[in-house]
Amino acid sequence: MKLVILDRDGTINFDSERFIKTPEEWRPIPGALDAIARLNAAGYHVAVATNQSGIERGLLDMSALNAIHAKMLQAVQDAGGRIDAIYYCPHSGDADCRCRKPGPGMFIDIGQRLGVALDAVPCIGDGLRDLQAAAAAGARPMLVLTGKGASTLAAGGLPPGTEVFANLAVAVEAILTREPTTATR
Repeated sequence: MKLVILDRDGTINFDSERFIKTPEEWRPIPGALDAIARLNAAGYHVAVATNQSGIERGLLDMSALNAIHAKMLQAVQDAGGRIDAIYYCPHSGDADCRCRKPGPGMFIDIGQRLGVALDAVPCIGDGLRDLQAAAAAGARPMLVLTGKGASTLAAGGLPPGTEVFANLAVAVEAILTREPTTATR
């Protein structure tokens, strides 16, 4: 099974310093939904791994998070794609949990649930935590410069081997053009 793991805020949709708290605040980054559809068309499964500490902080509840994700799933479907799984961590940064990025817990859970070894699985995000979680899980960290990506790149300290792309569409293009092709005779 071919798999790509994506961060949500700043990678698929525009981020906000005040958190995405309602479906109305969720707005896709141009080209992101089509990029997911392109992955699906090439046989990739797509999973989302997202820190959502706004839940523990009381900024949104599960009903709001589910509504946001329903809007995202519908938007991806309208673009001809699908997201196969969404994993989220509801805990704040000071919680000692295994799921919050930069910990690899969500990534490991995704790999186990889908039966995929994570080595070389592209994991795309805009924050250092996304890249650290990917590296800790043995996956392939890929930074997009949308969201917090430009400031993440400027701050440095990226895991070794991190690839950098302008946005999700460009990262997906790189994944698809590097994919080995099988010649038929």
